[in-house]
Amino acid sequence: MTTPLQNEVENRRAGILLVDDHPIVIEGLTQLINQQQDLIVWGEASDSLGALKAIETLKPNLAIVDISLKNGSGLDLIKSLQQRFPKLPILVLSMHDESLYAERVLRAGARGYITKQEATEKLITAIRRVLDGEIYLNEKVTSKILSRVISTSPAKNLSSINRLSDRELEVFQLIGQGHGTREIAELLHLSIKTVETYREHIKEKLKLKDATELVRYAVCWAEGEGKT
Repeated sequence: MTTPLQNEVENRRAGILLVDDHPIVIEGLTQLINQQQDLIVWGEASDSLGALKAIETLKPNLAIVDISLKNGSGLDLIKSLQQRFPKLPILVLSMHDESLYAERVLRAGARGYITKQEATEKLITAIRRVLDGEIYLNEKVTSKILSRVISTSPAKNLSSINRLSDRELEVFQLIGQGHGTREIAELLHLSIKTVETYREHIKEKLKLKDATELVRYAVCWAEGEGKT
């Protein structure tokens, strides 16, 4: 029985680990990637723990990670991978708006960001570019990031949502999805008091009066963000 490493030598194909909790997405990505002469899927995982175990066992050349994972956060996973496997390139493939998340995943340690709405050929291009040691973002996002870097007043260019920390954004998103404080605490493995503190910070940064306005705003944002 051949090992993944032996298969790589034999086929001259880069081994990829898929981290996504949607079976249909995994199946589609596997078919697309395996059609390429230089790429092959070595394994898959639906959550952070499974991804860490798979990487230790399979030692892939690249991990493709979704931001929204079962029982955890893709952003937290990326940060963990950066600490434990600093040489492993990570490409984020997500349904979320890249203008909000792209810079966050790069800070966390990923090497690229692409949305699931992009054409399949762009995904393959992104994979190859990240494998070559480059960073992949679409031109629109790259332009926005560069504009903020060269701006003399970067804070003025940030929307209210962008001012939220990674964890505050996760809490805000879960509020918009209809989760209460206790549920959010369980999903993010935090105490209820900590979640309540995040809620207060969010209200302050978004200039919202009370919990009702926070929920209303979060729901409206989640519905709009999901259509992008």
